[in-house]
This record gives sequence, C-alpha cells and structure tokens, in this order.
Amino acid sequence: MDEGTLALSPGDGSRQRSARGLAIAGSVAVVVVIVDQLTKSWAVHRLSHGDIHVVWKLDLELTYNAGASFGLARGWAPVIAGIAVTAVVVLLSAVRHVRSDALTVALGLIIGGAIGNLTDRLVRGHHRAVVDFIALHFWPTFNVADSCVVVGAISAALLISRRPGADADDGAAP
Repeated sequence: MDEGTLALSPGDGSRQRSARGLAIAGSVAVVVVIVDQLTKSWAVHRLSHGDIHVVWKLDLELTYNAGASFGLARGWAPVIAGIAVTAVVVLLSAVRHVRSDALTVALGLIIGGAIGNLTDRLVRGHHRAVVDFIALHFWPTFNVADSCVVVGAISAALLISRRPGADADDGAAP
C-alpha cells in the first residue's frame, strides 16, 4: 500500500460521513447563532429608543416573547427550554445519518435557530424571554432564529418529500 493510500474498513465511510454531517450542521448552526445574537443585541440597544419603519408593512419593533411561537404558552419557559434542548439533541443525532448535504444544512438551520432562541431564554435578563423585532403586521413579530427554524423545516420537508428514504442512512442501496 502506498503512503498516500488509506485503507478503510466498512464502518469508516459511515464515520466520515457522520463527522462531515456534524461539521456542516454545526458550522451552519454556529453562523445562525452568531447572526441571531448580533441582530438581537442590536435590536435591544437600538430599538429601545423607538421603532424603525423599513418599507410597506415591514417595521423593526422590539418585543419580548416569554412564550413559544405566536406568544403561546407564556410562563412555560422551562418547559419550552427543555423541548428546545431535546430537539437539538435529536436533530444532532439525526444529522449523523443524513447523506444529503442540503438536508444537513436545513437541519443545521433548525438547530441554530433553536439554540439562538434557547440562548435568549438562558442568558437575557428580561424574564427569560426571546427578543423579537421583525414586524410584518400580518404575522407575529419574529427574529433571525425563528426565520432559520422555519426555512430549515420547510426545506427539510421538501427535500425529504422529494425522495423519501433517500436521505436517511438506512443501509439500503441508493
């Protein structure tokens, strides 16, 4: 065997794919969390002095959401945080078995969004609430993390529905 050749046992390809998937999803999630937290910090500092009208029905307005999506389940912050942690763990486990880079990116968006909002609940002092600031006035106010969760979930659903079973590593031939 040449020095440049690496012999792989049957499980090595799966481990490499798993590591690659975790690296992709993790990188996407880190970028989402950074952008989300930077925009929320900006919103807290800038929008506490007043709203900003952007265009048409798009405004930037500072709000705090102590509940879940659409303001539901107010006062359930510990339960919501527990669900978010569980979702992140489940999705990280799932990423290890995904063969599609596109689906891995979609799951990374969801993971990053969940961690971004979880970070608010854990570290922001305002009643453990999530900072929301993008107001469309025909939809509940939201943030970058919320957007990433929605885009990731829709993308994942579309990718999975296009080729059922093709993205999961179930041992079957492609």
